[in-house]
Amino acid sequence: MPDNKTRCGWLMKDKPDYTHYHDTEWGVPVHDDRLLFEMLILEGAQAGLSWYTILQRREGYKKAFKNFDARKVARMTDAELEALMQNPGIIRHRLKIFSARKNAEAFLAIQKEFGSFDAYVWQFVGGKPKVNRPKSMKDVPARTPESDALAKDLKKRGMSFVGSTIMYAYMQGVGMVNDHTADCFRRAR
Repeated sequence: MPDNKTRCGWLMKDKPDYTHYHDTEWGVPVHDDRLLFEMLILEGAQAGLSWYTILQRREGYKKAFKNFDARKVARMTDAELEALMQNPGIIRHRLKIFSARKNAEAFLAIQKEFGSFDAYVWQFVGGKPKVNRPKSMKDVPARTPESDALAKDLKKRGMSFVGSTIMYAYMQGVGMVNDHTADCFRRAR
């Protein structure tokens, strides 16, 4: 049922699950390492696709990648990853599937070095959300110097599917950046 709230222009308003994601998750600061890892896997899977395509498969990803437990994903065998190529609950793209294990290994190394992935990733925005003031979606960049730096560092640490555009979407998704448009009811929160 319509609620007459104005939301960001990227939202497909006829999709209640998408609206729920926009209203409750997008742009909300995340400091939980499991959720930060989940979003890293999902954003990497989204490369070249719409976020809604991935959002619809979120539960499939959760099951396929062991509730996004980075330790368990890092231990997945080649056979387990190959089997996921038959899983209709996820995007069956070999490089993306195998990157989850590689990214989990790098994620764990970052946790060990910094104490948490949270401590590592939030340093790229000075420890607090960067609040932008876009009037409309055309004012929202696809990448920024911060996402460039994060992408470059993650690649150096061995991750893949972490280009600057993907990392900017990640930063928006986990609330490191608040890009709710000026007319969106979530802007003030």
